[in-house]
Amino acid sequence: MKERSGSRAAVDERYAQWKSLIPVLYDWFANHNLVWPSLSCRWGPQFEKATYKNRQRLYLSEQTDGSVPNTLVIANCEVVKPRVAAAEHISQFNEEARSPFVKKYKTIVHPGEVNRIRELPQNSKIIATHTDSPDVLIWDVEAQPNRHAVLGATESRPDLILTGHQENAEFALAMCPAEPYVLSGGKDKSVVLWSIQDHISALGDSSSSPGASGSKQSGKTTNEKESPKVDPRGIFHGHDSTVEDVQFCPSSAQEFCSVGDDACLILWDARTGTSPAVKVEKAHSGDVHCVDWNPLDVNYILTGSADNSVRMWDRRNLGSGGAGSPIHKFEGHKAAVLCVQWSPDRASVFGSSAEDGFLNVWDHEKVGKKKNSNVPAGLFFQHAGHR
Repeated sequence: MKERSGSRAAVDERYAQWKSLIPVLYDWFANHNLVWPSLSCRWGPQFEKATYKNRQRLYLSEQTDGSVPNTLVIANCEVVKPRVAAAEHISQFNEEARSPFVKKYKTIVHPGEVNRIRELPQNSKIIATHTDSPDVLIWDVEAQPNRHAVLGATESRPDLILTGHQENAEFALAMCPAEPYVLSGGKDKSVVLWSIQDHISALGDSSSSPGASGSKQSGKTTNEKESPKVDPRGIFHGHDSTVEDVQFCPSSAQEFCSVGDDACLILWDARTGTSPAVKVEKAHSGDVHCVDWNPLDVNYILTGSADNSVRMWDRRNLGSGGAGSPIHKFEGHKAAVLCVQWSPDRASVFGSSAEDGFLNVWDHEKVGKKKNSNVPAGLFFQHAGHR
């Protein structure tokens, strides 16, 4: 108990120090207190630009204790532009407050927990979610009715259900930047690919949405329609354990990668079959939880692992036999890395988050340029706003 209380005191001290530095660290800062924990959050499209702030879609999940249903929340967020907000305003930070900049737009009563949310680049109204089931759920957020998350409310009906996994697929999910393709991985050790090209045009018609046939207010629905099901375009085998994350090559719907609890990084090419194009054995010394493919330089791939590290790979250096080493190992986290993501604006910058509560921002071009033994190579910003 003494160790636990001491650890908690250290976390609280770190958090208090970070909180005091908010006006110095950030151009703008907003805090929005949620009633329930959120397993997934995701920026959606920007839909309005103004002089001092922009409006952008934000997707959140709410993981409840069962007293009310789990929900997928669609919110509209006002993002203040850099060097607009005064330091005095930024410093007025209250953890218990709900930000006036975040406004709930719609609630979907989700079938189970929302473990992962991804948006379709070709159609800003379409998103995909993963829950504790073998299926991928596709939602038209404009056609879906707004629901009240009350005890006993029936689940919202997805607009499409993508089938193909034999066991639960909980986290690994990606949407293709090049074409309306969806990619998933699961406990069945497989990677599954779908095309929803023939379905997304019909989703624009709100009257055809299965979710639109029910009442908006009550949990009861009338004239219920079955959600259409889509079979996979391909099922890919090569992992020896659960697939934890997947990602498309930004320039191709036929090339993608995956990572899993077998510590492997696998590159796939659907044009050459359902076996791995490249399989990197022991990409990390622990389970690999996350992967991302650089949208500005398609040669670079990031992986994050239970070994607390982020590794950067150049696919040109990976042979068909799985030979090859990472370009660099980024070691700044003190717990398992759960998420990595490249910057959409700068090819050398990326972020990573981990179970240690930190969000680290890195620049691989800075590696080797500064000789500071106290700072991990490449790390130039650390967000410590979570406990």
